[in-house]
Amino acid sequence: MRLRPLRCDPDALKVVLGTEPFVALLHISHAALMSNEPTRRDLLAGASSLSALALSPALPLLDDSWFRISLAQWSLHRALRGGKLDNLDFAKVTRERFGLAACEYVNAFFKDKACDFDYLGEMKKRAADNGVESLLIMVDGEGQLGDTNADARKRAIHNHYRWVVAASFLGCHSIRVNAGGSGGRDEVQRLAADSLNKIAQFGEQYDCSVIVENHGGASSDGEWLAGVMKLADNSRVGTLPDFGNFNIGGGKMYDRYKGVTELMPYAKAVSAKSHEFDADGNETKTDYARMMRIVQQAGYRGWVGIEWEGGKPDEFRGIELTRDLLVRCGGRAG
Repeated sequence: MRLRPLRCDPDALKVVLGTEPFVALLHISHAALMSNEPTRRDLLAGASSLSALALSPALPLLDDSWFRISLAQWSLHRALRGGKLDNLDFAKVTRERFGLAACEYVNAFFKDKACDFDYLGEMKKRAADNGVESLLIMVDGEGQLGDTNADARKRAIHNHYRWVVAASFLGCHSIRVNAGGSGGRDEVQRLAADSLNKIAQFGEQYDCSVIVENHGGASSDGEWLAGVMKLADNSRVGTLPDFGNFNIGGGKMYDRYKGVTELMPYAKAVSAKSHEFDADGNETKTDYARMMRIVQQAGYRGWVGIEWEGGKPDEFRGIELTRDLLVRCGGRAG
């Protein structure tokens, strides 16, 4: 018999729990959230890759197919926001248009659906129907995990619990969060680590980790964010190094190669940010051969997600160019 997930009804939960309705999800068994349908994870492992592309002399091939390529939903944010693409069709586009077998969701595109298991079930079904693995949900707009206001930080922590449950239901291994906060660097660092541990503790029963992206401000300081990881000291807490997000504010940029090197020991996912390409198909802001060697030398062999953020060419072509560049660096699509 298939177990049906319990509905998350905030109004009903408030009767029992007052101002913290989503903490009730702690009591929902993991078995009640997961369907008993066989996973496609093993089937995907044998999926064929796209044919090898011509190599550019400026970008020597690394070890053949040492990582796989996924697609971050933010790459298509203009199409999604403009009504040209529906969130439910993201997995299909990932497979049919780009030949990729895994995707990374962004909560902004289904923000009011975190507890709607009918909707999440449709997302899960469409991903499975297209042979696409759901890797993670990038979570924004749920509060600052390093907030020095105790009540605000507590709300932010609890706001993330529902996304842990949603991610687990979809089959994701992690939620991606932000480690921001106003206050002294050391204090925010300590508070962020504590918040991450609390979310990770909640996520343990759902087999879901919590990972932090360098995403502006102090979090774009690789040394600072690595310090958060050391304070957390939790196998369920990790990083999502982004190749491009190293603006630490005040007109200052942190060295991207240094930053990724510092964050890779804790990486559970990697974001291949791209903005612009030259005539040879190389990204103009990041030396991908150099960056992917850093990733490889850290011992990482997981998925690397395309995150196109440029203006020209359009999103679809930008994704294709990033995919092709990653293939030339040793990635496998499909």
